[in-house]
Amino acid sequence: MSYRAWFQCINPQCGATYPLNSIVYQCQQCHSLLEVQHDMAALANRGAAAWMKLFEDRYKSNAWPYGSGVWGKKEWILPQISDDNIVSVYEGGTNLFWAERFGKVIGVDDLWLKLCGNTHSGSFKDLGMTVLVSQVKQMISEGAPIKAVACASTGDTSAALATYCAAAGIQSVVLLPRGKISIAQLIQPVSNDALVLYLDTDFDGCMKLVQEITKDPTLYLANSMNSLRVEGQKTVGIEIVQQFDWEVPDVMIIPGGNLGNVSALGKGLLMMKDLGVIAKLPRIVVAQAQRANPLYLSYKRNFESFEPIQAQKTLASAIQIGNPVSFEKAVRTLKQFNGIVEQATEEELADAAALGDRTGMFNCPHTGVALAVLIKLLKAGKIDKSDRVVVISTAHGLKFVEMKVKYHQRELEFPSRHANQPIELPARLDAVKEALHKALQTKRQFKL
Repeated sequence: MSYRAWFQCINPQCGATYPLNSIVYQCQQCHSLLEVQHDMAALANRGAAAWMKLFEDRYKSNAWPYGSGVWGKKEWILPQISDDNIVSVYEGGTNLFWAERFGKVIGVDDLWLKLCGNTHSGSFKDLGMTVLVSQVKQMISEGAPIKAVACASTGDTSAALATYCAAAGIQSVVLLPRGKISIAQLIQPVSNDALVLYLDTDFDGCMKLVQEITKDPTLYLANSMNSLRVEGQKTVGIEIVQQFDWEVPDVMIIPGGNLGNVSALGKGLLMMKDLGVIAKLPRIVVAQAQRANPLYLSYKRNFESFEPIQAQKTLASAIQIGNPVSFEKAVRTLKQFNGIVEQATEEELADAAALGDRTGMFNCPHTGVALAVLIKLLKAGKIDKSDRVVVISTAHGLKFVEMKVKYHQRELEFPSRHANQPIELPARLDAVKEALHKALQTKRQFKL
């Protein structure tokens, strides 16, 4: 069976199309964003049961490249790419963590975390970058003049780009806001031989510059306004449903910054519904940090207007974005999924992350934003305690140890209610016994 995909303008009044090997990021006619469209009629010729069986047979197998959580669904991603040009480190296939203890603490019966940070570069960005870099490798093999792939980043995109470009033997260029990402996120592209430009600006400033330099066709743009990224990231929702034996959860909560992940999540779920794999859609909740909340502010106005903001410094640095390029796509997705947008303060996100850690997690601050929003929506009655809820954890907590150290050392601007400090003692048996007696005498209780 022959399957096809192409770029198409998201503006319904335009609908211009472009081949996937075009160096194009926005519609050349109306300047709207593009998205990858598939020949759904051809895909529908294979029934839903056959798709499910095919994906199950491939899942985490050793058959190249289909054991990847992304490339196991190749026909739904980039059907025309040569397997020889696929750049994969077997991304995806990350586990669903049953957050039973945390759920009991906050009052929800069926809570899960999709641990997207348990992947090669430590974030969900790997899912999109395997697709983009693979397509670049294909384009270079066809004679495209691409010399390097460039992105602006708050840390995770640059790490993923550098990883996949290093694996492919393609030069990466990353523009990072100086002092606004963690040391772990900075050293990842440095280690993977990226050309790292460390700039005195914020992410939005880096984004403006990378859009300018990638007007040169020898520099290919890797940010999420390039909809190739969305094709990989859309497998998050597909994989969650597959892991639940093809049953759809009631609510999915995802942190939102540049908002490409929101539209990607919705796109994968809609594709499943259109092909008869699922019969219903979950409710999607976007969680934003209060200091970087342009989508939330627009949501409060029923999306009647959108105004970029100057994002303020937040512990959730990867979503410290005031002018998200995928705003339009995110709003469309939220309207299709009966969506909610909620925000979390710095104290709320840090306390939620720490409380989750005390039940066996190791949360990045962005997952803390999502957990804090879950707590708020439960209290407001917008999520029911009987709902099956999946929180999408976007990155590994090890990327943000500085934040965790400051929290537990009580060096942040708020009290750190769940701080747990080491007890410093002389190396004497009596001192150890006394400390144990004091610590274990009173059972510590979780408090929201």
